[in-house]
Amino acid sequence: MESLSPNQRAWRRFKQNRPAVVSLWFVGVLGLFVLLWPLFSRPAFANILPIGLTHSAVKGSDAQYSPPTLTHWFGTDIHGRDQLSRIMSGARVSILVGIVGALVSLVIGVLWGAIAGYVGGWWDGAMMRFVDILYSLPSIVFVIVLITTLEELAKGWLTQKLGANVAQYCRMLFLFVGIGAVSWLTMARIVRGQVLTLKNRNFVDASRSLGAGHTRILFRHILPNVIGIIIVYITLTVPSVILYESFLSYLGLGIQPPFASWGSLIAEGAGQLNPVRVYWWLIVYPAVTLVTTLLALNFFGDGLRDAFDPRG
Repeated sequence: MESLSPNQRAWRRFKQNRPAVVSLWFVGVLGLFVLLWPLFSRPAFANILPIGLTHSAVKGSDAQYSPPTLTHWFGTDIHGRDQLSRIMSGARVSILVGIVGALVSLVIGVLWGAIAGYVGGWWDGAMMRFVDILYSLPSIVFVIVLITTLEELAKGWLTQKLGANVAQYCRMLFLFVGIGAVSWLTMARIVRGQVLTLKNRNFVDASRSLGAGHTRILFRHILPNVIGIIIVYITLTVPSVILYESFLSYLGLGIQPPFASWGSLIAEGAGQLNPVRVYWWLIVYPAVTLVTTLLALNFFGDGLRDAFDPRG
């Protein structure tokens, strides 16, 4: 009988999940396109690629509100900018926000939950009550208040000290801070529960009897046994953070011009809907791209969760 490690068995189960595999390919291809997209407009690549892939995301033209054509596959906006290029440019911002939010969840959530679960006692109660307090606040309202407060406090000082060109990047930084402030809470609870289960196992007692310190036990013996659950939850955190950012940008509290994200593109498209003429491509294509990416990331995360399920 073939002998497989737990990770090999998990990978085999993952490959049998067709929606998860298709989602992995979709996310991989999208990520590759997002990374390479700025190169497509360069002459070396533009000469060998279809013209619909070679437009700049910031360069306008006389073709305002052009519907989808062979030249502009996703149409153009009010300034004649290619909508496909803008969606790819917005993907860089949205995915960056999702990755940063996931990293914040990884660092803060894992450390907070692991320390609370391992130390236990009064520290565990105090640390998790702090998490409960943040949980009791409406997360989207909390993020909105935090972002607007930071902007009001720093608006004049940043513009005076750093200049208007640098200050415009601070909106993105404030967005990272706001979303990061709520993205780690569930991760902390999950990791704490796993650490509480593992810290009294025999292999931990054996390591402790051999003289291992608390830091070594936690980072060399306990957390490696939680890595599967951490990876699964990280993949489910990215789409939720992207959705947060899109909603905030739609409200005008997220990414602002000259930058663009999927949420801001959807907001611009919604602003162009009127009874006289509907420029449907300005809202349909960003919305479909956002929804498809979120579904793919969720299917991928569900596939990892099923693959790493110990009961499997």
